[in-house]
Amino acid sequence: MRYLLWIAATFCCFLLQGKLSVLGVAPNFTILPVYYAGLRHGETRGLLAGILIGFFEDSLSYSLIGPHLMSHAIIGYTSAFLVSGALFRWTALLGVIAVATLTVADNIIVFAAKSIFDKVPALFSTVVYTSVMQALINAPAGIFLVSKNAD
Repeated sequence: MRYLLWIAATFCCFLLQGKLSVLGVAPNFTILPVYYAGLRHGETRGLLAGILIGFFEDSLSYSLIGPHLMSHAIIGYTSAFLVSGALFRWTALLGVIAVATLTVADNIIVFAAKSIFDKVPALFSTVVYTSVMQALINAPAGIFLVSKNAD
């Protein structure tokens, strides 16, 4: 039953990501289930969720398979290690900062991978603008995605 809930939540993230736009920028909601999996269930499940969701996102993008897979896997692992209470005491502000930072990191990893292994997907200024806008859109979710080690 819990896996069906994860699948439904991820499907909703893909659906909303494809339908919404804020100032011409589509949100990056698919990073949120990966972040949450790492935050709540540890490095292994965060990494696995990142691999699965990243592969699915790459397969839908009609492009090179691998950039989203790699970036989501790194984000899933990193979210478990950095913000699960191992290094920092959990607060809502830390959640907002973590979601925003990991969203920007995800975009940078995807941009770098596509630039190295394919053609440069966009101007760097466009990537910065998109990353900042997606980070601002995703940041409020950090208040609600709480670590299992939160007080």
